[in-house]
Amino acid sequence: MKKIPVLNSMTKTRNTPYLKNYTLNYTNTSGNEKIYEMVSNFDHESPEDIGTRISGVAVAGRRRDQILLCKEFRMGVNQFVYNLPAGHIEQGEDAKDCARRELYEETGLSITKILAVLPPSFAAPDFSDVLSFTVFAEVDGEFSDHTGADEWIEPGFYTREQAAELLKTSPFTIRAQLITYSFIHETNSYF
Repeated sequence: MKKIPVLNSMTKTRNTPYLKNYTLNYTNTSGNEKIYEMVSNFDHESPEDIGTRISGVAVAGRRRDQILLCKEFRMGVNQFVYNLPAGHIEQGEDAKDCARRELYEETGLSITKILAVLPPSFAAPDFSDVLSFTVFAEVDGEFSDHTGADEWIEPGFYTREQAAELLKTSPFTIRAQLITYSFIHETNSYF
């Protein structure tokens, strides 16, 4: 049986307000040393802390027969992508509170009904321990912009046909792509 990699130690190599870089020292499956780099939203005191704290929420919103998607300029890929409204949980918030706040900040909309809160999942476990809830919700209201100078977000409601065309022609985040696909094909019991 193959051995499981063992995390021996970690060192913080960069500390900014939103991201912390860590170098991890592993013993790999062959018993050799492996140096691995990762980023986190959190200050970790020990290797056991990695992947244990929830970072945020993504909102899978619908209004009647339409899905809510946000066209965003993402600096990390230097282009526009379609995404779900999402953001960091603030101290004292639960998943539902965070979903309501982030939805309003990014779109001006309100949640009219929470359909489900999925357990937290990792966004990009190959290089980060970002762990987020997905909240499925019915939403309504008028679009308005409450974002800061560092965000460019254009929310919109899309029919199944419009969303199918977007999937063919536009870049998506993986979570938004999967939720949009399940919306189009009606394979998601929440949509």
